[in-house]
Amino acid sequence: MSTPDTDVEQVEAANAAFYEALEQGDFDGVSALWLTPADLGVDETYHDPADVGVVSCVHPGWPVLTGRGEVLRSYALIMASTDYIQFFLTDVHVSVTGDTALVNCTENILSGGPAPEDGEELGPLVGQLVVATNVFRRTSDGWKLWSHHASPVLTESDEADSPEDSESDENPS
Repeated sequence: MSTPDTDVEQVEAANAAFYEALEQGDFDGVSALWLTPADLGVDETYHDPADVGVVSCVHPGWPVLTGRGEVLRSYALIMASTDYIQFFLTDVHVSVTGDTALVNCTENILSGGPAPEDGEELGPLVGQLVVATNVFRRTSDGWKLWSHHASPVLTESDEADSPEDSESDENPS
């Protein structure tokens, strides 16, 4: 029998495994972490496995993707077009209720683009800050992703653009 502490640890491990598989470009690993129709007790002979279970994913700037096939295609595309990616997760909060778990975290992402034509090294590294919500469901094979939603964190505008600075410009001391 599981305990609340054990459930939280297992969800944290599943969440970490998801990001590790992404970093390694391990499509099979990413796929194994998403719910399947069988995980939901659905007979795949009568339903299209791509649409059953309604897993969903929202990548930053993308429309909502639904269905296992569409979600996994998006990860295949991302992995194929990303030469380097690393996630540093912060502010990780896990909540478990019954067979459902919610993980909120900040993805501090470092990624590298394609190498310049004349070089063999990665292109410039780019940092990005994203907040994510991952919803997991308990299955007989452990915790699996039901939904992933990631949104970019907007950076504060330059100090010169703030209303306080405008007032100080108008009223110099």
